[in-house]
Amino acid sequence: MNLEVKLPGLTLKNPIMPASGCFGFGKEYSDYYDLSRLGAVIMKAATQFERFGNPTPRVAETSSGMLNAIGLQNPGVDRIIGTEVPRLAEYDMSIIANVAGSSLEEYIFVAKAFNRTNEVHALELNISCPNVKEGGIQFGTDPEMAKKVTAAVKEASQLPVYVKLSPIVTSIVEMAKAVEEAGADGLSMINTLTGMRLHLPTGKPLIANQTGGLSGAAIKPIAIRMIYEVRQHVSIPIIGMGGISTAEDVLEFLQAGADAVAVGTANFQNPFACVDIIDALPETLTKYQYTSVQDVIDRRSVNV
Repeated sequence: MNLEVKLPGLTLKNPIMPASGCFGFGKEYSDYYDLSRLGAVIMKAATQFERFGNPTPRVAETSSGMLNAIGLQNPGVDRIIGTEVPRLAEYDMSIIANVAGSSLEEYIFVAKAFNRTNEVHALELNISCPNVKEGGIQFGTDPEMAKKVTAAVKEASQLPVYVKLSPIVTSIVEMAKAVEEAGADGLSMINTLTGMRLHLPTGKPLIANQTGGLSGAAIKPIAIRMIYEVRQHVSIPIIGMGGISTAEDVLEFLQAGADAVAVGTANFQNPFACVDIIDALPETLTKYQYTSVQDVIDRRSVNV
């Protein structure tokens, strides 16, 4: 069965990719399977300089997912380009770089840096970062701020830009429309929600950062709803994510309006999650009377 999907800057052999932050730079998972089986990989976030992240503990399990507060730990964009990108480029898959920053200038710097390599095929713009020059307000919670950073990165970069949307907003449709107007080539949604767990003997938060990003099965219905709403208002492609662990989940995301998907928390539960889904996808599509991934996209009822 044909699982191919074509998106701006990306020709994917299948619509499955690991989500940023849930796969590192792929090294650990390459011990389990050939990464060339993936449609793409979204790398861990890149910032201008090395970041050591938040204090530990950073992760807490929940009944249907997990909380994390890693704090964008990464070796800095120069080392990522020099070391991690060439290693990933050995595999037959598309590479998407996740761009993060604490100021407009940092976003521009990191985006420009990836112009130095022809082995990265697209950028995922993480706008769920606080703008330290604007009182810590997240770029992704204000439409005008999101529009501004998207336009700036589009101008700086030679690559297609997929903007990663936060669900912690009044209207995710307005955010999607704002970044589309600013020139975004696609969307990546949804990012994590904010949650907390307490240590019962002390009553204190389990995570040193107090709160963390909630991911996994718990957020899947929210992701489906938001993608469904956004698809009715924008025409650019959507990479959907949030609680995907089976081929049936993938089909539901495609029906809701996604054009490809990213698998996150499931990779921690099962290191073979992505390839298990890829293997099961043809049978699942056939079961529901689809002939290809593109057939799902063409026949869904929510296309704008």
